[in-house]
Amino acid sequence: MVTSARPAPGSPTYLAAQRADLLRFAAGSRHELGFGYLDSDGVVDPARPVELWITCRMTHVACLGLLADEPAAPGGPGPAELAALAAHGVAALTTSLADDEHGGWFAAVGPGGVVDDTKQAYGHAFVVLAASSATAAGIDGAPALLEQALVVLDDRFWDDAEGLVVDAWDRAWSRLDDYRGVNANMHTVEALLAAGDVTGEVALHRRAARIAARVVAWAEDNAWRIPEHFTATWEPLLEHHREVPAHPFQPYGATVGHGLEWARLLVAVDRTFGGDAPAGLAEAAVALADRAVADGWAGDGEEGFVYTTDWSGVPVVRARMHWVAAEAVSAAVVLHRVTGEERWREAGERWWAYVDRNLVDHERGSWVHELDELNRPSGRTWPGKPDVYHAYQAALLPCLPTVPSFASALRSLGP
Repeated sequence: MVTSARPAPGSPTYLAAQRADLLRFAAGSRHELGFGYLDSDGVVDPARPVELWITCRMTHVACLGLLADEPAAPGGPGPAELAALAAHGVAALTTSLADDEHGGWFAAVGPGGVVDDTKQAYGHAFVVLAASSATAAGIDGAPALLEQALVVLDDRFWDDAEGLVVDAWDRAWSRLDDYRGVNANMHTVEALLAAGDVTGEVALHRRAARIAARVVAWAEDNAWRIPEHFTATWEPLLEHHREVPAHPFQPYGATVGHGLEWARLLVAVDRTFGGDAPAGLAEAAVALADRAVADGWAGDGEEGFVYTTDWSGVPVVRARMHWVAAEAVSAAVVLHRVTGEERWREAGERWWAYVDRNLVDHERGSWVHELDELNRPSGRTWPGKPDVYHAYQAALLPCLPTVPSFASALRSLGP
């Protein structure tokens, strides 16, 4: 009996199979209020609320799957089902998660009503991204949702004097939290690039470039380890959350995965503007990735990327998060394109092999979200498998040009 060999991790056939199975897994997150938090088997966890960021990310991925128009995995959603999932996400963002009284979107809702009424820049950035992708995919109501989301971003979060977004408000927009963070700004860059691609508004791209330039300056002054947390006047808080170093959104120290994610985004900003981009973005992307790899890959002697390090590069949280590996393979793709250096192609192959061995769940689907320091499944910070966004984009990026953003690129390529 002759059996065909499994496709090599990272190969086109492998990536297509990954995308199809990730869409199959993600389809199980549909909830009457949006998209829910999936457990390790792909079942919505009823103990958790429906969160804004997850609903937006699942909507975005459904739109990408629809635009890609690829064969479905067995039991996975076809074009009609993906269109229905995307429309469901847009509907949730205009009903259950929307604050009709004060504007903007709740961080989380449940069957009994609002669970978390804070207005977070992080979640609102994903509203812009989801609405941009849904607009590209031709989903009813998406252009109006995008217009509304951009107004809220402009009126409530964008600080034009700083060229950055603030982080969080109370429900009524009467009290602005003193904390400022780079994570929300990073996803705002992604959202602004996507929205600018869809609408043709160059001003949105310019804002993304302003944010990118600020982060590059901070990183360059800090040995290319990005300060993540700041005061209300944008003074770095380098000891923030030292007592809770594995915080899922605001961990202590340097976040290895963000160095890699920023590397990808800096190349995107640079290529979006061509010769008019802020100087040095591509070079900064290489420097950030080099630092992240030097500090993070097998930084404790074990294979895989550690979650965080201190400011001298010593590992602090040694867990291996799936999203960090996903951003690593994505960064390798764009850095190989922009530099032509074979080391990035070789690194991408090595990291995809690691992903396939340790993170891809070949039995139940999706990727294990967290491994311990010995690459065993864990769940101390991220139990379950709530998010296919990083993994799906990692499996899609090698098949697309570096710019424009995912949905616009797919739309331009056509069926």
